[in-house]
Amino acid sequence: MTAVTGTTAATDTAGRTGGTDTLHLTGTTGTRPTGAAPRGSAAPHPRRRYWRAGLRRGGIELRHLLRNRKELSGHLINIVVALMLAGYISDKVPGTQVPMAHLTLSGFAAYLLFQIGLVNLPQILVTEREEGALLRLRATPGGIPAYLVAKSLMVVAVAFGTLALLLGAAALLVDGPLPHGPEGWLTLLWVSALGLLAVVPLGAALGAVLPNPREAIAMIMLPVMGLLVTSGAMFPLSALPDVVQKIASVFPLKWMAQGLRSALLPDAARAAEPAGSWELPTVALILTAWAVLGFLLAVPLLRRAARRESGSRLTERHRKAGLNGGGAV
Repeated sequence: MTAVTGTTAATDTAGRTGGTDTLHLTGTTGTRPTGAAPRGSAAPHPRRRYWRAGLRRGGIELRHLLRNRKELSGHLINIVVALMLAGYISDKVPGTQVPMAHLTLSGFAAYLLFQIGLVNLPQILVTEREEGALLRLRATPGGIPAYLVAKSLMVVAVAFGTLALLLGAAALLVDGPLPHGPEGWLTLLWVSALGLLAVVPLGAALGAVLPNPREAIAMIMLPVMGLLVTSGAMFPLSALPDVVQKIASVFPLKWMAQGLRSALLPDAARAAEPAGSWELPTVALILTAWAVLGFLLAVPLLRRAARRESGSRLTERHRKAGLNGGGAV
């Protein structure tokens, strides 16, 4: 994957940030940390160095992503599928005059954010772990914090870039929905940001525990597709049985889709919601709860994965992958 392609370069960048450079001065040889302030001024705080290294690493990975046609095509295909569905659907949302295509596009926008955090990110983390990136970062001062900053930057950039491209292309090509007024744009922004906060830490936690890249996609996609069907992202949730609605309401995709519908669809579309309203306070509450749960799971699991990583474990995984007829992705 693209983010994997940039691992070595980005790791080297982070390593240089926390490493030491030898300085040959007139009559003297000394060392000082890279990025340290000149003599007589205060040295930058370590956290600042980690942030700078992470932002540089994230920039490198984004450049690799933009240059990788295969990786870009995966995101573009999702947008094309959404536009084709919207162009094919001609019905109205039951009980309203709102085009069903608009509801589908709103739900697909939520699904794309959900997929980037909960499907793409775990695959990237597992793949880079298999390639030894986590082991190299463990030996780099500040490597893990910088790595997490870089991944966060990449996920946010890809998510909002994909969302903007989907909504822009839909508005131009299939008369798709756009927010109505400043309030709608503000709702779109906070629901998208909070939705990412709800799913990205969960994706990081999954990436820390999944066994290998070959099994990751199989273990993730089936539950994700089930949530796509049952969360009202593609058609009104009120058309589903009550028990399915209750199960879907536990997971973040249902609330992400509902929040985006509130930003993109007119108020008349509320008639198709099970509660007859957008329930935005509940949207914020549920997504915040998932964000907190995700962080509580992701931080210790990532630390555990980093502690457990070793050269012998990496060699053993590669040996098993070779025996199974494949290698590290």
